[in-house]
Amino acid sequence: MATQKPSFSEIAAVDLGSNSFRLQLARVSDGHLIFHDSLREPVRLGAGLSKDKHLDADAQRRAIDCLRKFGERLRGLPPQAVRAVATNTFRVAKNAPQLLAEAQAALGFPIEIIAGREEARMIFVGVSHSLPQAAHKRLVIDIGGGSTEFIIGEGLEPIEMESLYMGCVSYSLKFFPEGKLTEENFAKAQLAASSEIQIIRKSFASSNWQEAVGSSGTARSLGEILRLNGFSDGAITRDGLKKLRELLIKAKDTKKIEIDGLSADRAAVLPGGLSIMLAAFESLKIETMTTANSALREGVLYELLGRMSHQDTREETVISFMRRYQVDQDQVKRVEQLALSLLSQVSYKFTMDVEVAEQYLIWAAKLHEIGISIAHSGYHKHSAYIIENADMPGFSKKEQEALGLLVRAQRRTLTKLNMPISLADDRFILVLILRLAILFHRNRLDDSYPELELSWNKSDFSLTIEKHWLNDNPLTEAELANEVAYWKEVDIPLLLS
Repeated sequence: MATQKPSFSEIAAVDLGSNSFRLQLARVSDGHLIFHDSLREPVRLGAGLSKDKHLDADAQRRAIDCLRKFGERLRGLPPQAVRAVATNTFRVAKNAPQLLAEAQAALGFPIEIIAGREEARMIFVGVSHSLPQAAHKRLVIDIGGGSTEFIIGEGLEPIEMESLYMGCVSYSLKFFPEGKLTEENFAKAQLAASSEIQIIRKSFASSNWQEAVGSSGTARSLGEILRLNGFSDGAITRDGLKKLRELLIKAKDTKKIEIDGLSADRAAVLPGGLSIMLAAFESLKIETMTTANSALREGVLYELLGRMSHQDTREETVISFMRRYQVDQDQVKRVEQLALSLLSQVSYKFTMDVEVAEQYLIWAAKLHEIGISIAHSGYHKHSAYIIENADMPGFSKKEQEALGLLVRAQRRTLTKLNMPISLADDRFILVLILRLAILFHRNRLDDSYPELELSWNKSDFSLTIEKHWLNDNPLTEAELANEVAYWKEVDIPLLLS
């Protein structure tokens, strides 16, 4: 079964940040992106995060109202042409799962919660595409509402990536209560940010890069404010940032700030963003910084374009993991071939997209033995742990969890899977297919396996095998008997005929 990569004339990215929600659409023309429409709303989701990490009702309502509007604009686009990602507030909020379900219904498309380092990687992808090509290394700093990403990269490739739990919304709320602007508040905020940056200072010091670039709203706002008020030519400078801090201290209150280039919604979160930027400049010895118009949402769009053009970052990640953990590639081919053959027999009954099912089986076949490098005993658990917890560029947290579940369930008991057991769940037929593909290739030889016929009914799974083949392969016959017993433990009949 060959996967046909989809091609669309229009694609869209949705960025659910802690300060703003953004929608960016682009036309695809001759393999290039033409950005032609965008929407932004200052939802300030992070402002609704309580001390015990729960999002309040008002913040959730603002989020859902915004996503309904975005959903209207996206109406008519196929699911594969839209990618929505959620960042720091969704990562830390304890009630994020409940909000996520309602948010997806409002938007009309799945939403992925991405890890901080994955956010950093895609930010660099977006930024680097908007800048002139350069042979030197760039430092990119992206101050969001709840987190700040630091990336060093060369060309289009990120090299060092970190995500720190500090942002313009969270710091403004914490250090500038009720919008009060004092020298003491700025000192506390800057000291806190410097303490966070101290952890990564060695890797991101000025000796490791030649150009500094700021992305997203905070950096662009700071650059524009400095330019309009004569503090710089549009670049962000240390001297300009200090002058802006003095202006804010004189204003005493965010509601009383009167500065050219500062919008009302940005004023409330400017103090926190400014403090973080000042700490970054001083800790990393930055003298001047240019700003980029692109950031996370553009990076998401270029990722989508890459998937359409057979340049899927996830494929590169899987290949890298196979190399790192010295996977037996011949065994991968055997397992993958049989798994796809069995999938083709039942794919017409899937409720999930068959191409997605195929992709997960291929990834699982390639990665199911990476845990052997840790220990052969329980290697399926080690393999799943690596997949679920490692930094896997291109993969969302949800994708890693789904792939980890499939790999964890490749052998032995099914009773410990943390999911409801149901024949109607597509994931269980994928589990069975992977288990059978591995079982029939336990001898790790290229000799032909028997003709297999797999069927999937409302009441059971059924596998038809040549009787004489089983008589000649007693080990496999015994393993199949064990397999029947494993499925019986979870009340799912597996019939052999």
